[in-house]
Amino acid sequence: MRAACSLPRRLSRASVLVIVMITLLFAAFALVAFIEKAGNDLLVEHREMQARRLRMEGYSALEVTLATLEDFRQVLNGLHSPAEGWGDPLAFAGYTPSEDRTVEVTFDDESSKLSLPNTNAQVLARLFEVWQVPKPEAESAADALMGWMKRDHVYTTAISPNYDHGSVPYEVPGRSLRTFDELAAIEKVRDIFYTDDGRANDLWRRFVDNVSLLNFAKPNLNAAKPDVLLALGQFDLSQQQNITDYLSGEGMFQSSGPGYFKSLNDAQTVTGSAGGNSGAFATTISALRVNILVREGRSEFRLAAVVTTGNAASPVQTTATSTRPKTSSSPTTTPTPNAAGTTANGANAAGNATGTAAGANSKNLNYPFTLLEIKENDEIPPLPPPPPAPN
Repeated sequence: MRAACSLPRRLSRASVLVIVMITLLFAAFALVAFIEKAGNDLLVEHREMQARRLRMEGYSALEVTLATLEDFRQVLNGLHSPAEGWGDPLAFAGYTPSEDRTVEVTFDDESSKLSLPNTNAQVLARLFEVWQVPKPEAESAADALMGWMKRDHVYTTAISPNYDHGSVPYEVPGRSLRTFDELAAIEKVRDIFYTDDGRANDLWRRFVDNVSLLNFAKPNLNAAKPDVLLALGQFDLSQQQNITDYLSGEGMFQSSGPGYFKSLNDAQTVTGSAGGNSGAFATTISALRVNILVREGRSEFRLAAVVTTGNAASPVQTTATSTRPKTSSSPTTTPTPNAAGTTANGANAAGNATGTAAGANSKNLNYPFTLLEIKENDEIPPLPPPPPAPN
C-alpha cells in the first residue's frame, strides 16, 4: 500500500522537475536571443554615432579642400589639372585630422567625359564603334538614344520604337538621362548594354565611365578619357599617345614631368595640326568630383561631392512630361495656403517665405562653388574593363 501511494507522488515530482527544466531551457533561449539583439542594437548605435563623428570630419575636409581649390582657381584663372599643385589640398592647407583619424582626398574630373546632353548621334555612334560594336548596330543605338532624349526627333535609321504598345507602356521623356538605369528602357540600346537576363554588362560600365549626365559645354582635354579622345577628338593612335605621354610625363616628355594644357594652342603643339579635332575640347574643369575618405580604426566614412563654378555645369532639369495647353478653367491666381500652410500644388508657404528671407540674407555669402551632387557612404563603382589593345 505504501509503495502504491508513493508512486503517484514520484510521478508528480518528476513531472514538476521536467516542467521546471523546460521553463529554464526556454528562459535560457530567450536570454540568449535578448543578449544577441541587445548586442546588435548597441553595435548599430555605436556605428551610427561613429559615422556622425566621422561625418563632421569629412565635411570639414571638404570645406578645406574647396578653399584650397578656390585659391588655385583665382591665381590660375581656372582649374586645369591636379598637376597645377592642388592634388593634395589638405597637405597644402596644413590640415590635420582630429584624434587618430586619417583623411584621404582624391579627384575625378567629371568633365573628362562626354556631356550626354550636348552629344549628338554621330559622336555616340563613333563611341560605340570604338568598343567594337558593328557600325549598323552602333548607328541604330545612337539614333534610338537620341530619340529618347530629344522631343520630335526624326529617326535616321531603320528603327521605329513603339514604347506605348509594350507589355508595360510608357512615354518617351524627351529629355536627357537622369540615371543610367534608363538605358534598360531604350530599344536597341539595351541590346548593347545588357545581357539576356537583364544584367548590365562591361559595355554599360564603359558607358558610365566615359559619359556624364551633367550638362557642360566641352570635355576637359587635360583629363579626357582615351575613348573620348577617339570618339569626339577623332585623334589617331599616335596623337592620343602623345597627349597621354604629355599629361603623365612619360615617353618623349619624361624629362619635363607631368604637364597640362593651358590652352588649345598648347595642345596643338603636342597633337600636331594634321587631323584631330582639338576644338571640341576645353582646357579647364567644368565639373569636379571630390572624393573624401575618413578612417578611424576600422570605421570609415565616404563623402563624394560634385562641384562647379558659375554656370559651367548643371544637372538635367527638364520635366519628363508632355507639354499640354492649359484649359480655360485653369486658375490664374496665386494659390493661397490652406490651414496646414500648404498651397494647392503641395508647396509649403511658410517654407517658401523662409527660403525667400534666407535668400535675401545670404546675398553677401559669395560661396565660390555650386554643389551639383553629394553622396555619403555610396558604393564604390567597379572599374571599367581596360580598352582593347590597338591592332
